[in-house]
Amino acid sequence: MANEEVAILGGGCFWCLEAVFDRLRGVKSVESGYAGGRSDNPTYRQVCEGTTGHAEVVRVTFDPAEITFGDLLEVFFEIHDPTTLNRQGNDVGDQYRSVIFYTSEEQKAEAKKVIADLTAEKRYPGQVVTTIEPATKFYQAEDYHQEYYESNRSQPYCMFVISPKVKKFEKAFGEKVRA
Repeated sequence: MANEEVAILGGGCFWCLEAVFDRLRGVKSVESGYAGGRSDNPTYRQVCEGTTGHAEVVRVTFDPAEITFGDLLEVFFEIHDPTTLNRQGNDVGDQYRSVIFYTSEEQKAEAKKVIADLTAEKRYPGQVVTTIEPATKFYQAEDYHQEYYESNRSQPYCMFVISPKVKKFEKAFGEKVRA
């Protein structure tokens, strides 16, 4: 499709982000993977060990005629805690950092604006620690990580961590949920 853009976002476990963005109107595809590290072709084990510097991320391909990058960021900041450095809940390490990898100068400017607005309105009790970095090479995660939530809903992590995020998203963004 000619009218597509890509956003690369990290905000904790990629399974959580993928499950939400898969449900968002205007999103064409979501892939779990790794970005922002020092080595080529990292594995899940290496990333979890914290030896590569990569973050768990999702690469979201979207139609900007249906949804804007700003809309994606609105959802992103609703479904994770951007005030915890290298941590989301019990997931700890720089692989779980809050990060926006921009793919254009327009995305960079929009990300800066959104963070400035969140800070000015004091939306969170703590400081937003989300970093804004140029997109680096994206490495798709192993096949078993793709659509993880859809394939493993009865797994405890899915039931107790991902499902509540999906429900929170659906409640907050009902009009933007894919039919």
